[in-house]
Amino acid sequence: MKLTVLNVAFPFAPVGLNAVGGAEQILSLLDDGLVRHRHRSIVIACEGSSASGKFIATPRPQSPVTDAVRQEAWEQHRRAIREALERFSVNLTHVHGLDFVHYVPQWGPPVLATLQLPPKWYTPDAFHLTRPRTYLHCVSESQHRRCPPAAALLPPIENGVPVDRLSAHVEKRRFAIALGRICAEKGFHLALEAASTAGMPLMLGGEVFGYDAHQQYFQNEIRPRLNGYHRFLGPLGFERKRRLLSAARCLLAPSLVGETSSLVAMEALACGTPVVAFASGALAEIVEHGRTGFLVSNVEKMAEAIIASERLDPEACRRSARERFDSERMLNQYLRLYEDLAVKTPLALREGMKPAMPQR
Repeated sequence: MKLTVLNVAFPFAPVGLNAVGGAEQILSLLDDGLVRHRHRSIVIACEGSSASGKFIATPRPQSPVTDAVRQEAWEQHRRAIREALERFSVNLTHVHGLDFVHYVPQWGPPVLATLQLPPKWYTPDAFHLTRPRTYLHCVSESQHRRCPPAAALLPPIENGVPVDRLSAHVEKRRFAIALGRICAEKGFHLALEAASTAGMPLMLGGEVFGYDAHQQYFQNEIRPRLNGYHRFLGPLGFERKRRLLSAARCLLAPSLVGETSSLVAMEALACGTPVVAFASGALAEIVEHGRTGFLVSNVEKMAEAIIASERLDPEACRRSARERFDSERMLNQYLRLYEDLAVKTPLALREGMKPAMPQR
């Protein structure tokens, strides 16, 4: 069955191979996979994005992100979605943004909403949508367990990364790396402290988005800890990210919230680089303690693990990534789900859904 899938991005972050956010990277992988498998892919995302399929741009919201800016961005997305559904014979609309309830179409083909962020970050109505043929799912078992007990969810589809494209022959150098959105919940100030304690230079890459809290976090917690030893690199394109991840001694992931997934941890392992992480959410599912990295509980233990990580085998990390985190596995699961959602009756799908497991 040839499909036409409308993928709708979070309005505030561009998508593409060089995207910073996890949801944006996954959308790009799905877009590329749909095209490679000869389906039609349509992507709605803000200006500055790129897509393998048909790309429909919405204006990129200005900074700082105020309530008025949010309302305008949601209206632009609603308009673009409406026009796309009227113009194309869409089999499925796939929404990826935290704020999808504000622009999910109230008519048309089935809607799949992928929850990429901690469940408590979503508004309660996200789990109780009355729109017919609307389906939600998570990206890890730990995230699924934390959803409201009454929420009807499809089984999780775990995220993946392009393992083959991440393979690179780069000599290891003496530095640690941390990558992601620069915000308090990622705990990068703790990564800087742990690296200082371990006597290891840290390269920090990522984007500081136009939210007041993110800007203040960078100014108050990150900038004072930077020096000639530790460096902030800003956003990284794919090639530079691959090169740095491959050369690093370890990746630091000191997340202070329950991670729903961690693409950068999967990417690091694919590059042969162990991960030193707090046992936060899905990170505890990704890192094999003592084999592909270490799970730690505080800055002092993280500093010790930075030094110990030099003894871990890079090939064991690569093997784990190949076996567990290849994006082709993820893509095939989504393609099967897309077809099921497009052709099955709502009743058959609802009977196949399961309520979220009780929170631990």
